[in-house]
Amino acid sequence: MRPRRDAGPAVVHRLAEAGDGLGTVFLVHPGALAAGVHRTLAEALPAGTGLTVLDLSGHPAYWEAALTGGRADTTVEELADRIGDELDALDDGGPRTLAGWSFGGVVAQALVERMPAGRRPDRLVLLDSIAPTPEYQQPDDALEPPLLLGWFAMYLGAKRGRPVDVDPHLLAGGGTEDGLRHVLAAAAAGGALPADTAPAGLRKLYDTYVDGLLRNNRLTAPYTARPSTVPLVLVTAERSLLPGDRTLGWGPLAPHGLEVHRSPGDHYTMLSRPDAAAVIARLVRPAAPARRAPATKV
Repeated sequence: MRPRRDAGPAVVHRLAEAGDGLGTVFLVHPGALAAGVHRTLAEALPAGTGLTVLDLSGHPAYWEAALTGGRADTTVEELADRIGDELDALDDGGPRTLAGWSFGGVVAQALVERMPAGRRPDRLVLLDSIAPTPEYQQPDDALEPPLLLGWFAMYLGAKRGRPVDVDPHLLAGGGTEDGLRHVLAAAAAGGALPADTAPAGLRKLYDTYVDGLLRNNRLTAPYTARPSTVPLVLVTAERSLLPGDRTLGWGPLAPHGLEVHRSPGDHYTMLSRPDAAAVIARLVRPAAPARRAPATKV
């Protein structure tokens, strides 16, 4: 039985209302964690700065794909247009910044390039988002169990609010079932899961998580991104999805400049840690360039 098409999350989440002319941050969110995870950022922004999260999971064709095998009946361009319609309905003409986390950054960048020139923001802030360039568009079989299990452990820890620290050497070269046993042991040791959690239940959660990743990977694979017409600001997590990759592939898409900043936390906890939110808040607030944090130029 297919899930009900009205069972998914809402698209628009107003986490902070704009006031005092400070403008609004619009953040494209791809799900995985609930949109409310961005409340930490809302609290870090100056009083009177709005934060509205635009959740891709509010679109059934996107959301249901994570529950039905990871194949979405939509495209990056269609998602960008849908989010653009929501943005147009919400925009009050005041100052604004556009940002996107993870796959949400891909959609946000597509959205900017589909906007009329006069409506584009002065910059786009990408939160640990991997660029949709040929070097980074991978077939499904490139996402091997050790990589996926490491990402899943980060996700599980963020979702449960407890550390799930798995030694990467335990995952290297192994299969999914052995890897999940190591994840379960680490989750129990860190208090993220009860010690008696059934392996089958963890496997179900893992499969849904992987289907969400495959959905995003399959949406990105055929997509050809246009070079950005606005400067790009990239915030990578200390424990990014691709550790050691400083620009996550955005250089070729940034002819007008790429700023690179580093945030505490991992790909998921960067959204809920107050110290990470403080870094991100300085970069996303609708403000003059002189008020932004120092950056490394690429």
